[in-house]
Amino acid sequence: MGEKLWAVRGGITIPEDTPDEIITATKQLLTEIIKRNQINPELIVSIIFTVTTDITSEFPAVAARQLGLDSTPLMCSSEIPKLGSLPLCIRVLMHFHTKLSKSEINHVYLREAVKLRPDLVSNQ
Repeated sequence: MGEKLWAVRGGITIPEDTPDEIITATKQLLTEIIKRNQINPELIVSIIFTVTTDITSEFPAVAARQLGLDSTPLMCSSEIPKLGSLPLCIRVLMHFHTKLSKSEINHVYLREAVKLRPDLVSNQ
């Protein structure tokens, strides 16, 4: 089977809104997504980051740049401030080329973010 363009989702929470926490957590999440899905960083098409409105001290994209994703298009945005949503949460949507089938894509939710999609984390 040839390469296909797929997307993988993920999320992670932080204990407080500081640049260090955002960068550390985002690096952890990206590294785990890349590892679990055997992603060649050269085949990443783009990454969209969203954060809950209580995260304002740094852009998660800074972590991607620090991991060497210098030529990958990145975008950061705020989540809709829905009452009762999971606080201090960073989400990722990464588009990449792979030989994996769609059913083999491993979405990654860490820390308290496992509550967002328990159906996707049961095999982790």
